[in-house]
Amino acid sequence: MNYNDFSNGIAWDIKTFNFKLKELYIDFYLCLSFKNEVSMIKNFVEELTWRGMIHTVMPGAEDHLMENMRRAYVGFDPTADSLHIGNLVPIMLLAHFQRCGHKPIALVGGATGMIGDPSGKSNERNLLDENTLRQNQEAIKRQLAHFLDFESDADNAALLVNNYDWMKEISFLDFIRDVGKHITVNYMMAKDSVKNRISSDASEGMSFTEFTYQLVQGYDFLQLYQEKGCTLQMGGSDQWGNITTGTELIRRIDSGKGYAITCPLITKSDGSKFGKSEGGNVWLDSNRTSPYKFYQYWLNTSDEDAEKYIKIFTFLSKETIETLIKEHQEAPHMRILQRRLAEEITTMVHSKTDLGHAIKASNILFGKSTSADLKQLNAQTFLDVFDGVPSTEVERSVIQSGLDIVAALAELGGFLKSNGEARRALKENSIAVNKEKVTADYIIGTADVINDKFVLLQRGKKNYFVLHVV
Repeated sequence: MNYNDFSNGIAWDIKTFNFKLKELYIDFYLCLSFKNEVSMIKNFVEELTWRGMIHTVMPGAEDHLMENMRRAYVGFDPTADSLHIGNLVPIMLLAHFQRCGHKPIALVGGATGMIGDPSGKSNERNLLDENTLRQNQEAIKRQLAHFLDFESDADNAALLVNNYDWMKEISFLDFIRDVGKHITVNYMMAKDSVKNRISSDASEGMSFTEFTYQLVQGYDFLQLYQEKGCTLQMGGSDQWGNITTGTELIRRIDSGKGYAITCPLITKSDGSKFGKSEGGNVWLDSNRTSPYKFYQYWLNTSDEDAEKYIKIFTFLSKETIETLIKEHQEAPHMRILQRRLAEEITTMVHSKTDLGHAIKASNILFGKSTSADLKQLNAQTFLDVFDGVPSTEVERSVIQSGLDIVAALAELGGFLKSNGEARRALKENSIAVNKEKVTADYIIGTADVINDKFVLLQRGKKNYFVLHVV
């Protein structure tokens, strides 16, 4: 062997060594990257479990989520331009999912919103046109953005999709040929959501439109599995049948594996329906439910419910919540749990500013506020605070000319029984106009009109009367 052969051999060995070293470096880098990615994943099922948010977990789901960043979706009904607090549980599922390092997908059911979901309902939904559904979709995304990160460039930034975008391209014949043939009628009839609607106890039957709902929802899961790599669907326990139809389609059509996690349906300890107030749904849109009424809903929860809700509807840590529960049990009259719950969730859904206004508005009824606080209330919040308070209308010209306080208290609307009672109350220094004490010579004028509409009269700490200026 000559020198050239020898030197070429050494050169080849060095190149081989460098190549192998590069391979090892790449393998090490990929391994380290994977390890770092996995280390960022938190145990989602464990987090939901201590919060009381787990009803059913499909076998293998927890291990699947701990292996890598996964994608999961929850569906939302777009038949209104606002979500309500009944939607907060699935929203929190997605929010915790993202906080645990995974990628959440919010699905707006534009197609299924045109059909109606039979789960737990006795009647079909109202069917809406596409333009209305699109407007509702944008409104819902703005609300979801209070809880989910849609805008960052993080790998697990949230996605929003609309099932109408893929369903509108599929003909009826294509659907029954490519999807319907994989699921038997027997399988569909066995679902509780179907059986409850066609039982002898049901007041109305189920239309074919609603009967096909589980196939449409199942196809959503298949579509997201194929196009977005989504391997998990979540929802309320009443959605289990629809979700498992999706996992079955993934298995039969794509030979894949989908998973399901459901949460319990939220109930109130007194048996009344969660999410309802005397005025109906408690909405996330401030135009439908004012921040004051929203805050009051949570503030007025029972001790038992507050202990449950603070785990479900806040991001507070386990240690913080356990401390709050202990403090509340030691002094329940302070309503520590209710106040913290109301503060956390009002800030998330609305803002810190709205929370501050809601607290000031709440304090008005209990004598802890000033005239300045009262004048900061917008018209709707003023009406919310003094809902049910006796009132009367007064012509604006009367206020502009100057209204004698005695006449305002007695003759005008009957807040007090007589002029004599009005004068005695004034002498006792128990009368206030807009939270400011006044004397018998006081004249109500335009400067006293709040929001160009109201004047608040008060006797003592708890007796109120509203003059509506018209």
